[in-house]
Amino acid sequence: MKRTGPTNENLRSLIIDLKRLAIEKEIKLFKRLATELEKSTRNRRVVNLSRISRYTQENDVIVVPGKVLGTGLLNHSLTIYAYKYSDGALEKINNAKARANKINDLIKEEIKGKKIKIIG
Repeated sequence: MKRTGPTNENLRSLIIDLKRLAIEKEIKLFKRLATELEKSTRNRRVVNLSRISRYTQENDVIVVPGKVLGTGLLNHSLTIYAYKYSDGALEKINNAKARANKINDLIKEEIKGKKIKIIG
């Protein structure tokens, strides 16, 4: 039988939670994140810090439904939610006094999804 969907149990439960909350709280952002995270690892988004710095402003809240890599510099402070971070990216984000959070933390907060950018 052909394997479908992610095999990582943590990722599966995250996708299920996102879909459930998208329906319960009527937040379209969660539905979009769930569909992005369901993609294969090859098709999942990978974003460098240089791109994040280029397309964001001070105190923005962004979501990367994939991995954040450490190429480039981050010039301003912001809040980043992502599925994964490279070690170099985490170091540079902390040096820029920005916040690096997992997408799981986004679910726990009371965010309506109005002022959040999806980068990737």
